[in-house]
Amino acid sequence: MNFNIHDIDLDELIDRSYVVSLPMRVSFRGITTREALLIDGPAGWGEFSPFREYAPQEAKHWLACGLEMAFQGPPPALRDRVEVNATIPAVAPEEVAELLERSPGCMTVKVKVAEKGHTLAQDRARVEAVRSARPGAKIRIDANMGYTLDQAEEAAMTFGPLDYLEQPCATLDELAELRRRLQRKGIFQRVAADESIRKADDPFLVLEKKAADVGVVKAPPLGGPRRLLQIAEHLAEHGLALTVSGALDTAVGMYAGIAAVAALPDHDDDDFIHVPPAPAGLGTSSLFVHDVAESRPLIDGHLAVAPVVPEKARLAELAASADVRDWWIARLRECYRAL
Repeated sequence: MNFNIHDIDLDELIDRSYVVSLPMRVSFRGITTREALLIDGPAGWGEFSPFREYAPQEAKHWLACGLEMAFQGPPPALRDRVEVNATIPAVAPEEVAELLERSPGCMTVKVKVAEKGHTLAQDRARVEAVRSARPGAKIRIDANMGYTLDQAEEAAMTFGPLDYLEQPCATLDELAELRRRLQRKGIFQRVAADESIRKADDPFLVLEKKAADVGVVKAPPLGGPRRLLQIAEHLAEHGLALTVSGALDTAVGMYAGIAAVAALPDHDDDDFIHVPPAPAGLGTSSLFVHDVAESRPLIDGHLAVAPVVPEKARLAELAASADVRDWWIARLRECYRAL
């Protein structure tokens, strides 16, 4: 359907909105309750859930994504299921096995590291717990810009074989220098850029700086699945491998990422064999105590490409308090004006 964000009436949008607060099983990025504004649109449900610290100029892209899903719908799918990775927050090693049990069949695991108050030794113990609980799994380390350059270099030499080290440092120059240092030491370790793409005024500067081997792309902060696909195509044309990831989405918001992976074309490996997209970072539903809809079945590490409709009873049960709803409606107005 034809879609123009500015044709959407703000009052109608507010009438279509539900604000929810989802309790988390464990702290994730310091969050114990995930808040989201859900939109019941003519094309389906959308989600607007930028983290509270994001300013309107950044948060407006999340609104564009939610409006695209609610008023236009997803791009055409090329596959009916997508592979996902499991996600392990910065928990104690003894909690890892139980968390992995909630991600059956996932043979790629993303492990959060470099959180405040955690040492490299604690992070390594968490990684080793993953290797013990899920033998043969590929491991991705996500530092969320938490390391200095020297710390990132030490981490790359400490954790053992990894699929990649995601956003270990804050700047593109640091990522580029880390790659050079590792190459000089004869260490082949892929470095992935996440924040350096989704938070950048120019998401393609990562190519010019030669700062990454992998681009991590997320539908909400990039403005929706169609914009993600445009960026992903350009990055792939210039040699970057790609991972589509999520942003601690509810069952509703996760569909934007799933739809993006489903629309990505296969790519050729070194033997010119067509292979599907890399496992996506969308296996986070198990981190919620309750969600707005029944969790998508995770079968052999794959999720079906299908939307979910929130259950009315869950929307009522998980409804945010009046002051939280008012805060999100005010934020919706502010970001709508910024679009």
